[in-house]
Amino acid sequence: MDKHKINKVTAAGLLIALGIIYGDIGTSPLYVFSAIINGRIINEILILGGISCIIWTLTLQTTVKYVLLTLQADNKGEGGIFSLYTLIRRQKKWLVFPAMLGGAALLADGMITPPISITSAIEGLKNIPALNDISENTIIMIVIGILCVLFFMQQFGTNSIGKLFGPIMSVWFLMLGIVGVAGLTHDYTVIKAFNPVYAIKLLTEYPSGFWILGAVFLCTTGAEALYSDLGHCGRGNIRFSWIFVKTCLILNYLGQGAWLLSQKGMVYASADHMKDPHFLAQFSNVAVSELQNPFYTIMPKWFLLSGIIIATAAAIIASQALISGSFTLISEAIRLNLWPKMRINYPTEAKGQLYIPGINTLLFIGCITIVLYFRQSSAMEAAYGLAITLCMMATTVLFSNFLISKRVRPTMIWIFLFIYISLEACFLIANLDKFPHGGFVTLIIGGGLFAVMYIWYRARKIKARYVEFVRVEDYIPKIEELSNDSTVPKYATHLVFLTGAHNVREIEHKIIYSILRGKPKRADIYWFVHVHTLDDPYTSEYIVEHIIPNDIIRVEFRLGFRIQPRINLMFKKVVEDLVQNREVNITSRYESQLKNNMVGDFEFIVMEKFLSQDNELPFSELLIMRLYFWLKELSVSEERSFGLEQSNVTVEKFPLVVAPVSKLKLNRIWYNEEEES
Repeated sequence: MDKHKINKVTAAGLLIALGIIYGDIGTSPLYVFSAIINGRIINEILILGGISCIIWTLTLQTTVKYVLLTLQADNKGEGGIFSLYTLIRRQKKWLVFPAMLGGAALLADGMITPPISITSAIEGLKNIPALNDISENTIIMIVIGILCVLFFMQQFGTNSIGKLFGPIMSVWFLMLGIVGVAGLTHDYTVIKAFNPVYAIKLLTEYPSGFWILGAVFLCTTGAEALYSDLGHCGRGNIRFSWIFVKTCLILNYLGQGAWLLSQKGMVYASADHMKDPHFLAQFSNVAVSELQNPFYTIMPKWFLLSGIIIATAAAIIASQALISGSFTLISEAIRLNLWPKMRINYPTEAKGQLYIPGINTLLFIGCITIVLYFRQSSAMEAAYGLAITLCMMATTVLFSNFLISKRVRPTMIWIFLFIYISLEACFLIANLDKFPHGGFVTLIIGGGLFAVMYIWYRARKIKARYVEFVRVEDYIPKIEELSNDSTVPKYATHLVFLTGAHNVREIEHKIIYSILRGKPKRADIYWFVHVHTLDDPYTSEYIVEHIIPNDIIRVEFRLGFRIQPRINLMFKKVVEDLVQNREVNITSRYESQLKNNMVGDFEFIVMEKFLSQDNELPFSELLIMRLYFWLKELSVSEERSFGLEQSNVTVEKFPLVVAPVSKLKLNRIWYNEEEES
């Protein structure tokens, strides 16, 4: 994407931005204030301080860090933590760890955003007089029903209904702003919250005020997703639309705060708190009531049902954005060799639209489990935010290195690092207070996802010790001799090997062994196909090297990290181009077929490793390799991951000997005839 296009602002681009980028951060008013006031005495410091923290968090964290700064780090118009990583991965090897940490945390966030957003929206039914006695189980069943439909529809793609996202989210944000302005009538003094002094007072004067930052942080959890969706509509549209979105969000927070100022002295507590005698004993002299979501309380009664419907639609769109983002995230991780290979489907022809059944199932199970475990949105708030804080810290580290690559003055980089590491460390510490109340759930999920990435990455490093490359030129005479040896049965007219050798003059020793040793594989033309993953997102090109014209040909596909290697289709296109340019003759060399000018057969050979028992590995590395091969069994096979789902594919297994056994105790016993007699 050129600079003009990425910075261009259009009406269509603004509508798309509203529809797919701000779902997560846009639905935060549904639950942020509920988390702030839950179990706390409402007074001026809490409300004004809370809103002040929200305003300045949205300003410093979302506006400055992401909208103004991080959006500059686009990879040919694409954003996201893995896009950022590909820009700087050649600087320092250790940068892969914050990238994996951020990716795992973002995926964990995708498991909790749908439950908390949809549950918060549906719980609004309690505010309708005719439904105020609706049971918790009924709400849970409605939420699970919506999630089932949402995840079931993923396989069909969102191209047809995606056009509705923009208009629906436009209505949502307008509703936030209008309802917020109407709520201001409860107490106009809430405007004082723009003064950061109130944020400082909350953190220093309110009892355990610092820990409220864990609830405040929920207002900016969608900032990372905002950066990830850069490629969908461009930097200019995001920045311009953010002005409108931020205005509507702040107006709604102010409206909720104004109503809460009229409730001074009250304590609103979740249903679980209301059943806890130890909690109630702390507020024996204060009026305690079951938690009411101020988001719905400030709505006019006549509009309540419409507001709930709009909120539910917005929550579903927010969930869809996180699910689609998770698919893209995993597809990038697979291409960067940071995640096991998985089956990827393309439900529509729309650019970037894909569907990964395994991840869809994983997210679905995770979302349903979270709904059934926490049951209430107020309980889910306790689990939300902890993992995504780690993702934001990872982005800070990666973006700092991006600034180094752009030769920004070191002083400015250190200032950026100090401000945002300090700010995010405060949020992280505050969120750690949630750990025993549910935060452990997202850390377990995120930790498990990070472990998968680490195992896959580390095993690849261990395997690299074993891979032996040889010079192709040293074996050319032997391959030519085999090709012309009519005493050896022909294996195929065209034999295609997938190779991992980056150097055009090299090939894996195991491929040469497969061709020449044991039962030799005679063919008329040998093809060596290599897939090179580039740091660019959508590059799709190839290079052909005629090592021996019409005998040994090497094809290198240069694919961006967002391009799926559909080798079967791509290789056919390459062969067609070569035939058209008369660079290769693919006619069968069998006499009967040659007379009829028939095309020869193509046979693909995929080399698949298995862990040999003849290894002397340290315990930690042995554990890594065993887990790696266990994950490999669960993942898609090599041939399917390369798009070679056909009958002319041979999978050849060979043992992986990383650390050969060096000392084998085996003593020879000499046969003694006299003793035998």
